[in-house]
Amino acid sequence: MILSLEVRVRVSKKNTIYIPKAIAQAVGITEGSFVKLRVEDTRIVIEPIHDPFDLALKGSKFAKTTFEEFEKESEELQVELFEKTENTS
Repeated sequence: MILSLEVRVRVSKKNTIYIPKAIAQAVGITEGSFVKLRVEDTRIVIEPIHDPFDLALKGSKFAKTTFEEFEKESEELQVELFEKTENTS
């Protein structure tokens, strides 16, 4: 889905701009969010920087696992790691 919004805003004191609510919501910017600013030729590009922890908690999930499956995988990896360290000693 490609979203296209365009508004005209005024630059105020100290070169401050106001991001309209519709645009902020469209890209997931909320109060306290961080954004990256860059210049491309004569354009200013504002790109949201999404918090990885926020994405992990609130983002869509793509896999399901049980605690038991997670624990089994963890134990197998620990055994594999222990065997590798034993073989290098």
